[in-house]
Amino acid sequence: MVNRTDGRKRKAMRSVYIIENPLVDHIAHESYGFVERFGSRPGTMQLVDRATFEAVVAAARSVSLVPGGSGANTARALAMLQGPGGGAFGRPAYAGAIGRDKAGEAFAAGLADAGVDSFLALKDDATGSSAIVVTPDHERTMFTNLGACQNYGPADLDLSPLEDSRYFYSTGYMWDTPPQKEALLAAVDAALSKRVPVCFDLADPFVVDRYYAELRDWLPGHVEVLFGNRAELSRLCDCEGPDPEIVRLASRYAPVVAMKIGKGGCLVRSRERLVHAPGELVVPVDTTGAGDSFAAGFLYGLLAGADLGACGRLANRVASRIVAAGGCRYDLLDRADCLAALD
Repeated sequence: MVNRTDGRKRKAMRSVYIIENPLVDHIAHESYGFVERFGSRPGTMQLVDRATFEAVVAAARSVSLVPGGSGANTARALAMLQGPGGGAFGRPAYAGAIGRDKAGEAFAAGLADAGVDSFLALKDDATGSSAIVVTPDHERTMFTNLGACQNYGPADLDLSPLEDSRYFYSTGYMWDTPPQKEALLAAVDAALSKRVPVCFDLADPFVVDRYYAELRDWLPGHVEVLFGNRAELSRLCDCEGPDPEIVRLASRYAPVVAMKIGKGGCLVRSRERLVHAPGELVVPVDTTGAGDSFAAGFLYGLLAGADLGACGRLANRVASRIVAAGGCRYDLLDRADCLAALD
């Protein structure tokens, strides 16, 4: 089990410190042909220039805007689970780079409204944005322009939240530009020096493909809890299954591994113990934020001192509820219903 208190006799003021890409999500519901029109592989995330992003948004019939990006979704979900003021664990904290524009202002305001403390660096570039196209199978394909995100570097790091954080969390998306990667590596080193456990989500199969060798070298000794779906972890481990074997091989990279297996729920392995937390059946609306919500549920379980099986059940519950709600809106979720998974 992860050591949450690491021997320090102090009251934590923040639950989890998250560093990731602040993005304004533009969510559109379109046909399969719409995705093919822009030459994208369905169900993936691709980095695009500003012109391509604007072309996708302009071609969509309608879009809804939500403060997003993977880490921000996790922060908002975690704040929802913790309740007003962060409850007993303190508010989650979030860092990244936004532009000096209305989109950046809206992003910061959205985090504050959700109950997240932000430590945002201001850049002259436009705030990053992602066009999220939801197809009839409820899958989402993302066209992401990082904008100001990609200029977040070590000089922008505010490490003060680590003094009061129980966990540090980030994702593989931070590896996509050199400044972001350098900032993440520095933040992880600082977290480890302060004995703050690091949780990390592989984020996307293409992230694993792009940084396969680097991730395999870096993960051991740096990450305490590793999140990934079947595709991501199988690529990392060069194993096509069965699922327990993938998780067993992945455990060489982190003491705790949580593998999402879609409708089947998740498999969680810690040392030699393997736990299966069954999934929950819902009528899906779209899958935007499902993995991010899973991470939030699991993190809350760790904060609450739950066993790994309960952490997995809560993670599945929050992910299933956001898939059914659509639009990655945590204000539509029933907190008590979510936390009932810990009973």
